[in-house]
Amino acid sequence: MRALKNLGLIILAVVIAGGIYLYGARANWYGQHRSIGTIEGKTVPANVIDARKSAQISTAAGLGNNAPKQILFGDLHVHTTFSTDAFMWSLPIYGGEGSHPLADACDFARYCSAIDFWSINDHAEASTPARWAETKEGIRQCNARAGDPANPDIVAFMGFEWSQVGRTPADHYGHKNVIFKGLENKDISARPIAAAGPASDTIRKSATQMDWRVSLADFKNRANYYDFRTFAKEIRAVPDCDAHTASNALPANCYEQAADPGDLTTRLDAQQLDYLLIPHGTTWGFYTPPGTTFDKQLKAKMHPEKQTLIEIMSGHGNSEEYRAWRAIDMLDEEKLLAACPKPQDNYLPSCWQAGEIIRARCLDAGTDAKECDSRAAATREQYANLGVAGHTIISGEEVDDWLDSGQCKDCFMPAFNSRPGVSVQYGLAISNFDKGADKPTRFNWGFVAASDNHRARPGTGYKPYDRHHSTESAGPINAKWREKLFPATEKLATPLPVTRQNVWDNPGFNLLELERQASFFTTGGLTAVHAQGRSRLAVWNALKKRETYGTSGPRILLWFDKLNEDGTSAPMGSSVDAATTPHFRVRAAGAFKQIPGCPDFAAQGLPAPRLDKLCRGECYNPSSERLKILRIEVVKITPQQSPDQNVRDLIHENWKVLPCIDDGHGCTVEFDDPDYLGENRDALYYVRAIQEATPTINGANLRCKFDENGKCIAVNPCYGDYRTPKSDNCLADVENRAWSSPIRLHMTAIAAPKSAQSDDL
Repeated sequence: MRALKNLGLIILAVVIAGGIYLYGARANWYGQHRSIGTIEGKTVPANVIDARKSAQISTAAGLGNNAPKQILFGDLHVHTTFSTDAFMWSLPIYGGEGSHPLADACDFARYCSAIDFWSINDHAEASTPARWAETKEGIRQCNARAGDPANPDIVAFMGFEWSQVGRTPADHYGHKNVIFKGLENKDISARPIAAAGPASDTIRKSATQMDWRVSLADFKNRANYYDFRTFAKEIRAVPDCDAHTASNALPANCYEQAADPGDLTTRLDAQQLDYLLIPHGTTWGFYTPPGTTFDKQLKAKMHPEKQTLIEIMSGHGNSEEYRAWRAIDMLDEEKLLAACPKPQDNYLPSCWQAGEIIRARCLDAGTDAKECDSRAAATREQYANLGVAGHTIISGEEVDDWLDSGQCKDCFMPAFNSRPGVSVQYGLAISNFDKGADKPTRFNWGFVAASDNHRARPGTGYKPYDRHHSTESAGPINAKWREKLFPATEKLATPLPVTRQNVWDNPGFNLLELERQASFFTTGGLTAVHAQGRSRLAVWNALKKRETYGTSGPRILLWFDKLNEDGTSAPMGSSVDAATTPHFRVRAAGAFKQIPGCPDFAAQGLPAPRLDKLCRGECYNPSSERLKILRIEVVKITPQQSPDQNVRDLIHENWKVLPCIDDGHGCTVEFDDPDYLGENRDALYYVRAIQEATPTINGANLRCKFDENGKCIAVNPCYGDYRTPKSDNCLADVENRAWSSPIRLHMTAIAAPKSAQSDDL
């Protein structure tokens, strides 16, 4: 009897203990704050840095450039698990490997990718005062190991990402990276400034969507989910700042928000900071409403002059190219009424394909063809009026259903669902005439490129390996978890009754077409600067002067200059008056071919377990042999002189294509523009150095199967989840490239009065 009583007490105790544990799990007693980690890498040996410089000097001399500035490569767009999306994708149910703290980014940049500079850009919307303080300290620690400040092995910049998302074209401004020059508190914003509206709301709300029972379903990894819920709780605990108080008068421990780029710059300027404001991901269609254009950002109140650089490519693809097709036809922007355009050359609108999906299901159900046509038309209209949420009206949708709809088929490594009205070329071609027809305001961007890596891995584009860690690829680890996270629905032959209102009431991540966009994730690009040395100031000055170029990942060497009649030259990024026929020179050399594995200095600088974890056996490891440059493509843009000028006619894609006779050491080409004087208008020019094709992750995106007419009839997506094996890097040969910053010529010296000068920014 006593034994039974004792057993009963034991059972009762277990039940009570279990109940307490379950209560604690629901109340999140067990979550821990994730820190910035510990930097372990030593300073890179001076002889390694000197060898990089010597190799450049030798190549430049072979091309006739005997006094070059240093070309330094960096990544100005890097996230750690202090960003909500980065933390989420690090969870085991998405195939993640756990925390990716700032310390990982510092060691990776120094030893795995071996770049010269980088910046931290965690989402401001997910920050807290504690995380901001830790981030500043981590960046200072990374720089403290860099050796001589006048000649450091690496420069780390402090920054954040302002991640604005608008629900309609009228209120969408997109994402901007903010990067600060200095490291002292006085040089850095007191707080990261979040984007007001859906971005902040979604991040604060989506962080609550992690059901506490997930930690029980994946019990052995439960600490990850507890920590994520703590991460979310920390965000929600920060009180909102007073929106009517100037940024410099706010307390440090509040959550500051800015509604638009003008508000953001006003708040930063109130703190008297020296900063860069870099638009990025401008054409990304997974959150950018169709119909969005750059025009509204040229308004004076938006301070477009502050946006001196633009990210032309990242791990989400290329945002350079303009195309005349549209995802929707906007009928009334104020009333948000849109129609679905018909398929065009090289473009199948997703709204049109939605109608085809419903039509096919309808016919398969044996319904009358006339009725099926009517349903298809209604579906197209409904999709067109839902913006980025259009796909949600199709129940039971699969990636295969959409074929290659919504995609730019003739763009280089395009962004998913590319939006041409916010492409770099479109932005360079438009003008704002609020100050009068004779004084247009225009963007004057220099070009950069970046990884946008969310696993604390700056500069991932050095080798096409390990897709799940060098790109943003992520997804459920198996069919069971996919069903839990994305429950299957019946494939109906009618569209679902989805409206703008009920979509935006609870947006979360369900709007982002996560499975489709996985086929568009690349290892990302790099920023190159022509700098007078390796110091922080040298890099900063080059960025400020727009003496920059972007690459799609490889370390291509590129020089682009306007040659003046007096023997001097103006480098890429320059804006100059010109009243004679302009003459230009391009020098380019391909990136070094890579050797498998890591160089000796990496193994000496990082402990073996950390080197293996971060680099996974592959580092930037150049041979002495360069890839060849195939050709130089010249793009000419003549910006609008009046609002009615069609942008399509102002962008001269491949205006000149010049062969590069490359024997393995690069080439030099020259060209001029005999039409410049006769056209009597401002013009800008930039060049692309096209490198011989090499295997590239997601180089073929959806991997279409085409019929005899070139129509995509089936796709083989590169999934982020278990459906594409981790061993499959989804490689395809791609002609990688470098984009120079533009040289802008003003036809003002003799051909037009001074009052007609453009107000270039």
